[in-house]
Amino acid sequence: MAAKLLSRYSWATSPFIVSAPMRVMSGPALALAVSRAGGLGFIGPGAKTQDTEVDLEQASKLVEQTRASSSVFDKLSTTNSVLPVGIGYQLWGDDVNVAVAAIGRFKPCAAWLYAPKHSLKEFDDWSRRIRQVSPETQIWIQIGTLKEAKQLLTNSEKPDVVVIQGAESGGHGRAKDGMGLMALFPEIADAMEGSQIPLLAAGGIADGRGVAATLCLGASGVVLGTRFLAASEARISKGYQNEVVRASDGATSTTRTLLYNHLRGTFGWPAEYSPRTIINKSFIEHQAGHTFDDLKVLHDEAMKKGDSAWGPEGRVATYAGASIGLIHEVADAGDIVHGLQKDALKRIQSAGSN
Repeated sequence: MAAKLLSRYSWATSPFIVSAPMRVMSGPALALAVSRAGGLGFIGPGAKTQDTEVDLEQASKLVEQTRASSSVFDKLSTTNSVLPVGIGYQLWGDDVNVAVAAIGRFKPCAAWLYAPKHSLKEFDDWSRRIRQVSPETQIWIQIGTLKEAKQLLTNSEKPDVVVIQGAESGGHGRAKDGMGLMALFPEIADAMEGSQIPLLAAGGIADGRGVAATLCLGASGVVLGTRFLAASEARISKGYQNEVVRASDGATSTTRTLLYNHLRGTFGWPAEYSPRTIINKSFIEHQAGHTFDDLKVLHDEAMKKGDSAWGPEGRVATYAGASIGLIHEVADAGDIVHGLQKDALKRIQSAGSN
């Protein structure tokens, strides 16, 4: 299945490394840098669905510049208009009409769909409409439970790739029924055996050890989000990035809470999802009983302070996964991809010789 997957993305190398479509923070520069290094980079959902069209247009221009100066995408036909980057959407909040129009115009190689508002059957409509305007765009769907996997197999429009997200992940994941990747992935893989759908692993992966472990679970590739927050190309504030590098012990320094969503004025996520974030003063004071209105005033004041809004004494959202203790520096996305691949292969080969 891994070989089948790589054949769809002709520039990609093994092990297959994917950067997650983190909302706003995964822009064209990060996505293309990952793809140029032999992985697959995704542009994240925007604050508005229209923002993804702007990002895809910028990505298209960057790809043309890359093709003019580098041979990295030589395996793509000059008559093939597919973009070597993917695009992500959150179904509960994104406009399918705007999304389909952008995909039809720019033809990204993959569309990552997540978090339907009511039912997994919503994936059928999105998948069908995307395939109508861009048949070469692969449909990726993210799930986080065995129940979702079984439901997905009953849909009329089967995905091209399924991403299995463990509870260790940052950002929005399953609020109450999430499970760690080590137990979750094999059980879903067993349930989907025979579907011929490649399965990718996500959640808590930040280094070559995690990549190697998930490949041994049977994953056709791995998805990393938090590690790419500490990429030089990430569309992120320096204060936020510094906090991702500084923080450790994800078990005690991160938590799942909707508090920061609400402080930022974000409402509407389906009830089964809640984001993992690094704990700071807003959450500590919330736990101590401070009123939401008081926390909101302090949060909004902190937003005006630049990079000091983040950190242990900060107050704004710092979405990140439980793997933060494994991230020690900011690096170029290409170096991150190459380092992950090299270390994972070394560990797999070492394990085989023991």
